[in-house]
Amino acid sequence: MDSLAAAPGTGPATSPLPVLRKPRPAAKFADLPTGRTLVMGILNVTPDSFSDGGKHATADTAIAAGLRMFYAGADIIDVGGESTRPGAEDVTPEEEQRRVIPVIEALVKAGALVSIDTTHASTAAAALKAGAAIINDVSGLTIEPEMAELVAASKVPYVLTHRRGDARTMDSLAEYQDVAVEVVAELAGVRDKLYAAGVGKEQIIVDPGLGFAKNDAQNWELLQHLDQLDSLGHKVLVAASRKRFLGTLLTVAGKSAAPEERDDATAAITAISAFRGAWAVRVHDVGPSLDAVKVAARMAAAPTTT
Repeated sequence: MDSLAAAPGTGPATSPLPVLRKPRPAAKFADLPTGRTLVMGILNVTPDSFSDGGKHATADTAIAAGLRMFYAGADIIDVGGESTRPGAEDVTPEEEQRRVIPVIEALVKAGALVSIDTTHASTAAAALKAGAAIINDVSGLTIEPEMAELVAASKVPYVLTHRRGDARTMDSLAEYQDVAVEVVAELAGVRDKLYAAGVGKEQIIVDPGLGFAKNDAQNWELLQHLDQLDSLGHKVLVAASRKRFLGTLLTVAGKSAAPEERDDATAAITAISAFRGAWAVRVHDVGPSLDAVKVAARMAAAPTTT
């Protein structure tokens, strides 16, 4: 039974009774859908993220938001407790874990596949213990040696993101002769460090790091040359959702579009990325991007007529 009934002879219950629910089996990476690009929902448990800072800053509001994304069809929920926007202040691993661990535990119990968005090995380890199945690390060229060791030992999938510097310095490091070529080369350099630590090729997912040490033009150039990432031989994650270069594109009367006004453009990038073979997209608004990846998959499967 899903609920408790009143004991015989005691009459009807006079107050709501608790609903007894069994935890769902833990979701597994190997069980993710195939045949289409996956949709990773962004869940920021922070007061200062660029798009939705403060909306999900408590465990209860974050859990509710994560469940809404899960039930809307998100394949993965990416939980982060530290803003990575340009200029953001550092958060201690202890505070980061205080924010994210209860949320991860609740979402995993509900049956969601969860990734932890962190640059700290200690937080990644705590998140894995809480049930997270993927590490999403935007530290880029500054990856902690302990993170490589953790990924090797845990054998979980690991998102390797391209980024120069940190949140405070990366905007000043956006200088490239050929952004796609250099991003691929720098990702390969960090990938080789992961290999040296014992990380398997099949664990690595690469993210070109749109917006991380890239200006608007460089972001568009990377999107135009996503195929160059294929030379690395890994799954590709595209994370363009609500980023500044979309706001610039959608400028009206000299005013950049607000983050929440960039979802339609995000869905367009989702469709293009999916059609070009991206393994997954990371987005704030799950529904439109889920529709977009389904359309892209159907287009890719459409027979050619002569």
